[in-house]
Amino acid sequence: MLKKNTFSWLAGVALATAAITAPQLSHARPQWTAEQANQWYTRLPWLVGCNFSPSSAINQLEMWQADSFDPTTIDRELGWAEGLGFTSVRVFLHHLAWQQDPEGFFRRTDQFLTLAQKHKVGVMFVLFDSCWDPYPKTGPQRAPKPHLHNSGWVQDPGLEILTKPARHDELAPYVKAVIGRYKDDARIHFWDLFNEPDNNNGSSYGKQEPPNKPELALQLLQKSFTWAREMNPSQPLSAGIWAGDWSGHDKLKPIDRFMVEQSDFITFHCYGDLNDLRTRVAQLQRYGRPLVCTEYMARPVNSRFDPNLGFLKGQKVGAYNWGFVDGKTQTIYPWDSWSKTYTGEPPLWFHDIFRRHGAAYDAREVEYIRSLTGKK
Repeated sequence: MLKKNTFSWLAGVALATAAITAPQLSHARPQWTAEQANQWYTRLPWLVGCNFSPSSAINQLEMWQADSFDPTTIDRELGWAEGLGFTSVRVFLHHLAWQQDPEGFFRRTDQFLTLAQKHKVGVMFVLFDSCWDPYPKTGPQRAPKPHLHNSGWVQDPGLEILTKPARHDELAPYVKAVIGRYKDDARIHFWDLFNEPDNNNGSSYGKQEPPNKPELALQLLQKSFTWAREMNPSQPLSAGIWAGDWSGHDKLKPIDRFMVEQSDFITFHCYGDLNDLRTRVAQLQRYGRPLVCTEYMARPVNSRFDPNLGFLKGQKVGAYNWGFVDGKTQTIYPWDSWSKTYTGEPPLWFHDIFRRHGAAYDAREVEYIRSLTGKK
């Protein structure tokens, strides 16, 4: 049975989507108007949260495969998110986990959404990702390499499919099945179709990446928007820009221009300091659509909760920091751990908020976050 406050939370999210689901045509719906997007956004709580994977999973496959799915850890750690006042989490899926066991995969995503609902946390699912290892494989995932940032995170779909455009259509059933199942589910805040699609992973797997990756990724991204829209989801769709010159629409890279022109609202990443963040937000406000920063917070490069999160709240921009609990992803270590040897915990954590047993890395940070979310 739902608790009263949980029901109220869900009702609010349902109202947010109902307002913009006025009669839809039977074919793929178009991009929302700015007015529709802003109506949706004003009916939601402030979207504040983190990129979430349980500390027991090294990557998306370990999170979602049957043998390693860990609802106990997920429940506990989503409870810590609730305790911070987080209202939403960004969560990566993987088409291989769905492909090997569609029915079981959905049992697990259903269970995850139930646990998130229990903790009054909405969910943004990410369908594809171009970051880190370009050769994903199902089955037991490798153990973390000591002291190495994201030593086991995998791309989706990976180079085997991405570099062969004739195979891109193999991914349509995955996109349509996932979005079709949850297209009217009030627990889903929105859909992020492709994370950093043109990232060439220069500091890690760059030598294995194709030189035309941006063009290949754009082809898949274009199809992904079409497949997603064909399901007519009541939630909005987006794909986030993350690097380059955003000072004018004509300055955007082709793939960024496509993402901005197709997304129902604007998502972006910014690991810069407050001045950089101010500039990025100002540049994107020209589109007149809601803004959500789906990645930020890397302490050593001055992307910090204080003051960046406070600025984002003041600008009514959603905010999802990277990382939550120090675990198998090892994102307390910096990006340069791929070129520099670390032998123990870094003097300043790169990402993450909590240690595995639940203690805050920095109690002052936690209190600052709660001061913004209103969580006592």
